[in-house]
Amino acid sequence: MTRKFLIDQIKEKKSYLCVGLDSDFEKIPKHLQSLPDAIFEFNRQIIDATKDLCVAYKINTAFYEARGIRGWEAMEKTVQYIPATHFKIADAKRGDIGNTSSQYARAFFEVLNFDAITVSPYMGADSIQPFLDFKDKWTIVLGLTSNKGSEDFQQRKLGENFLYENVIQKASQWGTKDNLMFVVGATMATELSTIRKIIPDNFLLIPGVVAQGGSLEEVSQFGFNKDCGLIVNASRAIIYAGKDRNFAKEARKVALYYQGEMKSYL
Repeated sequence: MTRKFLIDQIKEKKSYLCVGLDSDFEKIPKHLQSLPDAIFEFNRQIIDATKDLCVAYKINTAFYEARGIRGWEAMEKTVQYIPATHFKIADAKRGDIGNTSSQYARAFFEVLNFDAITVSPYMGADSIQPFLDFKDKWTIVLGLTSNKGSEDFQQRKLGENFLYENVIQKASQWGTKDNLMFVVGATMATELSTIRKIIPDNFLLIPGVVAQGGSLEEVSQFGFNKDCGLIVNASRAIIYAGKDRNFAKEARKVALYYQGEMKSYL
């Protein structure tokens, strides 16, 4: 997916919402669990209920990998079912030596046909380059995360800057605004002003709204650029809004609330 197409979708839908399909078998409605393809059926109904309200779907691959071959099949079917108009993110957090990263890139960009993948920059440029080599695909680098452990390394001082600032600055040189995004946790909204000085034009993937206490208003205030420049993810708050047969309708209500708030900021 090109940058222009993504921006056009944001403008058309008046939304920068990403629905996270972190589909946990133990948490999906009981009436689905007996189905032979329960996870895909759950995802299908969530997608049908929310596709006009969001611009992206993010699949956390751990929830699918944990179920073995059936999980991978459900993930592949889900990616195929997501409309071509929507940005498809593999939240896989890959990152390894170059030849291994090449195989990861092929798996997620060619075999599964995701538009983007999250990666760890810890091993440096040669571990990221294989993902960037794919045309009209996006590499989403972990920048500043909202988990408690981010204090261990990311928020340590390295000279005059925090380590995450150095990482974002360095990684931004590996790609362009057309193929490189960064992950910034929603609870780090005030740090977005600093991050925007480093990467004013790149898109940011923002997880952690609601579930981790992030504020959509603050994220939008500090994170916007001239093209919006944000994809804000909500997972559990949307997909588990309902517990019973009405789960998709309840998911839509929450997605509609977020879309309405986003519309007011655009």
